[in-house]
Amino acid sequence: MLIALLLTAAAPECTYDRAAILKLPQQAFDQDMTGGWRALSMRGCEAEAADLIRDWREANTPQRNATILYWHEGQLRADLGQNAAAIALFERSRKSVEEDHGMGWNLYVDGSIAFLKRDRVAFDRAHAALAALPKPAGFDPRGPDGKPISIRWPMNLNVLDGFARCWDKSYKEAYETCTTPIRVVKTRG
Repeated sequence: MLIALLLTAAAPECTYDRAAILKLPQQAFDQDMTGGWRALSMRGCEAEAADLIRDWREANTPQRNATILYWHEGQLRADLGQNAAAIALFERSRKSVEEDHGMGWNLYVDGSIAFLKRDRVAFDRAHAALAALPKPAGFDPRGPDGKPISIRWPMNLNVLDGFARCWDKSYKEAYETCTTPIRVVKTRG
């Protein structure tokens, strides 16, 4: 009985106001670290958060950058070891050349999918292509306050570097423990 109580106490609290969260605008639902799906995920409720992203997409019309919702759900599914579902979602997160603006998003997608498939040849090809990607003309990243920020280029290479270092680990373990956490170097101005 005591063991059952301890196991119950250790389980994350995964309740949330579903109706309210499904009504959130896309920016608040996807990017607010204290609300939307992220708050649920940070409590250890990855399955519930993944389902919530899927349900939000079905209940709402994404305003812009809908590909990121497929990506975030895919990451949660990969964390849960649901690799086939994660790969399908990652595929749906691809951007057109016009949407990508030379940022290399699809190379990051390719590398992540190859990692999940354990296809080292495809992974190395995507990793090398991302590493060699030139910075787009006019690249001028800005922080939430609108001020310029300095970011090491190319974006997301740190994640693929981590996957390369931890090839035999799960997606969740490699992403959480093998990647460098932040690529922002300093704030200018």
